[in-house]
Amino acid sequence: MSAQEARCPYCGAWRPGMFGYGPALQRILGGQLDLSNVITVACAVLYVLSLLLDLPAVFHFGGIFDILSPSGEALYRLGMTGGLQMAEGQWWTLCTAIFLHGSLLHILFNMVIMRRYLPMVAELFGNLRAFVIFMMAGIAGYVLSALLGGHNTIGASGAIFGLFGALISYGRRTGQHQATGQLWMFAGLMFLMSFVMGGNVNNWAHAGGFVGGFVAAQLMPTTHRGEGAGVMSLAAGLVLVTVAGFVLSFIGFAPAMPR
Repeated sequence: MSAQEARCPYCGAWRPGMFGYGPALQRILGGQLDLSNVITVACAVLYVLSLLLDLPAVFHFGGIFDILSPSGEALYRLGMTGGLQMAEGQWWTLCTAIFLHGSLLHILFNMVIMRRYLPMVAELFGNLRAFVIFMMAGIAGYVLSALLGGHNTIGASGAIFGLFGALISYGRRTGQHQATGQLWMFAGLMFLMSFVMGGNVNNWAHAGGFVGGFVAAQLMPTTHRGEGAGVMSLAAGLVLVTVAGFVLSFIGFAPAMPR
């Protein structure tokens, strides 16, 4: 039974999907919103907030990649993730860190790439499934990073690598070998660039995100039709966990950041 059913075909209940909230959630999380715009606005608002939380640190200039960089304390307060956070049980930071960025160039680069490839995934899988793929890829990247890297980390790049993985999965399943080859080349180039740039680039998160996006896409049908209660519940749950995670981090649930 679809979440869009007006009446249950078995018991006759009206609006059975998601306790009657299915149609509203479908409108909010489904095709009537531009998913790329929603994520861009969320990242931009959180980036500005991270700057405002520690204004003196913003004017520290350590190079072109550090222009308008929020402080580590501000990012930690908003939900940065890493080995310490996992050890302290702050599992929600696996979601919140996806929407945080460490400099002006960091957020600009990620949003430009995300806005190019996320609409492709949404067109092929649907908005709800695209959001789930994006989030699961980001989470998978941070889990691998916490296990093998352990350092504090933020950014949507792991989730973006998951978009590459999802598109490659779709290309393989539908026999679009030329497009798949081009995506492999671009993903490889991006991964190589991250090694060349060095510094604070989290390659474990990129690798984990790519695998997470590929696996998540493999588990989903290659159509946006019939996005029912299951995927709707998962998408809504990820939104709620992320929002609640920002609240928990901001109100001081997390211990003070070690210096």
